Amino acid sequence: MTTTVANYLLTRLEQLGLRSVFGVPGDFNLAFLDEFDNHRDLTWVGCANELNAAYAADGYARVNHRISAIVTTFGVGELSAMNGVAGSYSEHVGVVHIVGTPSTFDQRSGSLLHHTLGNGDFSVFAKMSKSITTTQANLTDPATAGSEIDRVLQACYVRAHPVYLGIPTDMAYAEVSAKPLETKLDLSPRENEEELETYLIDEVLGLIHGAKAPIILVDACAIRHRVLDEVNQLIRRTHFPVFCTPMGKSAISEELPEFGGVYIGSITQAHIKKVVEEADLVLSVGALKSDFNTGSFSYHINKTAVVEFHSDRTQVKYATYPGVGMNSLLPKLIARIDTARTTAIPVPAFENEAKQEHESAITHDWFWPTVGDRFLRPDDVVVTETGTSNFGILDTRLPHAVEIVSQVLWGSIGFSVGALLGAAQAARERDDEAGGGRSSSRTVLFVGDGSLQLTVQEISTMIRQGLKPIIFVLNNDGYTIERFIHGPEREYNDINTSWQYQHLLEFFGAVDQKSYKVSTQDEVTALFGDGEFMAAGRIQLVEVIMGKMDAPRALKVQAELTAKANSHK
Repeated sequence: MTTTVANYLLTRLEQLGLRSVFGVPGDFNLAFLDEFDNHRDLTWVGCANELNAAYAADGYARVNHRISAIVTTFGVGELSAMNGVAGSYSEHVGVVHIVGTPSTFDQRSGSLLHHTLGNGDFSVFAKMSKSITTTQANLTDPATAGSEIDRVLQACYVRAHPVYLGIPTDMAYAEVSAKPLETKLDLSPRENEEELETYLIDEVLGLIHGAKAPIILVDACAIRHRVLDEVNQLIRRTHFPVFCTPMGKSAISEELPEFGGVYIGSITQAHIKKVVEEADLVLSVGALKSDFNTGSFSYHINKTAVVEFHSDRTQVKYATYPGVGMNSLLPKLIARIDTARTTAIPVPAFENEAKQEHESAITHDWFWPTVGDRFLRPDDVVVTETGTSNFGILDTRLPHAVEIVSQVLWGSIGFSVGALLGAAQAARERDDEAGGGRSSSRTVLFVGDGSLQLTVQEISTMIRQGLKPIIFVLNNDGYTIERFIHGPEREYNDINTSWQYQHLLEFFGAVDQKSYKVSTQDEVTALFGDGEFMAAGRIQLVEVIMGKMDAPRALKVQAELTAKANSHK
């Protein structure tokens, strides 16, 4: 029995749990897109541009905790998507980049086609993508197309990185064997070498049983490499205090009595910093130690107290053991912990602390704790933009099962708007699959006015898809994080401040919509007490007027550190 290359790929994507694919049509991918007609359970989400589609795919993969897919056309389309795909690579997000390419005949003959550089080189764009994908395949041979698709998809899922699939126009409907589709892909991580793994478990157990002030530190790759169940088992078994990093925010329920807050090196609140840096054992899970994730590398943790668990290695103090991954190691380690021999120190409660102010203006010190106390609900999916929103959410205590989507490492401004599309699509699918088994997830965006102006057109796609996010536009007259880093009064940090945000949803064609504008604390409080607004039964936009040079505590400190690092003096 045979099937087409296009059908084979889409079937595999369905088997991997995808219900939506994002992208932009172009003449080299149109034949492939026709195959969506035969996959009624797979939704094509056409986006306003390829960059936004890549952002959407990133957001979708983060919320469905699997992988995602984007379809672009050769050259002009795939290059537009590369910034978004690079962000997914940087942040360990599995995205399948499917590129419709010219026919195998045209590629062999070096035809001077549109969307090329005019030099007959059809491999140049795939080569550009090589550094931002974990593996690639250009499907030119029906005999190997199926196995190549399987290899690439497996790598995408297991390694949690983007992959690249080039499909020539004449290959989309080439016949391949359908037999492999009867067996789902093996997505299990590679097994560790048994003797070395056992040795390491014994070593770490000795440290756990001997520690007097141990903690757990959860970071981004614990999420990306799907070990949160194991982390929660570790917490329940040991009751060790647990902290997260900015990129690990929402990985652990912040309602747990063991949860102590967010650790960001020297930026950390003093009471949190004390507990973490005085620990005699730090079990670090999935660390991704970038500048903004570590307070510009200002960790003050004794290296001899640290055990790091990664997907591809384990580090104990100064020793690194390549090939011993946490997916296999953690369950075995947890099972052998003797709770009679562990010590758990108390940890101060992590609470929302709105600064008491005698002014009516909305400040970040007041806004973010208020969001945590009065707005957020369990199961919300919250997308935060690079800048004030990313930093503001760090000191916000989240209700149970709130999920944060942010881009701390790559930091491409405008990311959050496209990511909101993908996150909202994935959240709706997750709720549909669960039926009445879980509460309906609200999807929420916090984005600055400057970032919004880069990618605003994707709101149109959200409306077309019938999505109902709540969009908070933090209107502070330009690029605030850049002002704090350098050039607070420079013109290059200004934007067009005449946008009428109250009319955005109407302009993009939303019929059932509502917009609000709040400029005082009382107006925010009243809005958060409005049941209709809080129910999120329609797409809504809230323009929040904030001071031009006001920012969250953590951003101010990080900006100072970044300015010092970037200084040319």
